[in-house]
Amino acid sequence: MGLAFDQLADASCEDHVVRHVPIVVRKTTRMRLELEFEDTFEGATLDPARWLPFYLPHWSSRERAAARYELRDGVLRLRIEAGQQPWCPEFDGEIKVSSLQTGARTGQHRFNPAAVVREQQSGVRLYTSHYGRIEVRAKATDDPEAMVALWLIGYEGGPQSAEICVCEIFGRDVGPAETGVGVGVHPFDDPDLRDDFSRETVAIDAREFHVYTADWTPDGVTFSIDGEPIKTTDQSPSYPLQLMLGIYAFPATGRKAASRYPKEFAVDYVRGYRLAAALSGSDPKTRGQS
Repeated sequence: MGLAFDQLADASCEDHVVRHVPIVVRKTTRMRLELEFEDTFEGATLDPARWLPFYLPHWSSRERAAARYELRDGVLRLRIEAGQQPWCPEFDGEIKVSSLQTGARTGQHRFNPAAVVREQQSGVRLYTSHYGRIEVRAKATDDPEAMVALWLIGYEGGPQSAEICVCEIFGRDVGPAETGVGVGVHPFDDPDLRDDFSRETVAIDAREFHVYTADWTPDGVTFSIDGEPIKTTDQSPSYPLQLMLGIYAFPATGRKAASRYPKEFAVDYVRGYRLAAALSGSDPKTRGQS
């Protein structure tokens, strides 16, 4: 996430696309989990103790990177609206974003090597995960100009900058019988990890609600949809990661340049579980709320 538009266009041609076949993974039911973060979006307003309503504001500004959203009937609806301006035209072109995050710190997630801090941020750490389970129940859009995602990034940045992508769904990959879902780990500036990301073709209609899950342990990450594993990797960041939940819109291309608005990402809930201390072997003070 956070690639410049021309990089995204190039990456879309080179994505490792995999049609889902049975794979051998560790049984996730062996994980002992404790719920530490949950938002079911039942209120009329976004909970400021859980979410910051902007996207990587240090590379742009809180005003420019502010999310558009609505909470209604227990569902969060993140939106790209007609007339919404690009979040960071200086470094990310015409991409528009409405995103929430659970932490903010100047220098996080340098998505473009040329990026320069434009608005200093005081460190805010509402929730970070350090091993356990992250899951979201959500429905995507089939808008070919949009992408929706739940992903985690290193709170500290720098060498602790890896990404776990729980789900990344481009509207162009959504159909009534199957959907391409991007999952995996990106190292960014973490020298101890290698890139392991793929787009799995799964027999679901992502325009309906589904549960997307990442089970993260010191040994790796297993990705599942509706409880069925679709990918496992032995790449595993060893430090706390914050949540990033958002919808992205890319410039219209081709003859039909007219866009559909609003573009919407509907989210029923987000949950974070930590590994029970006996299993994780890590200091509980380094996990979860801080």
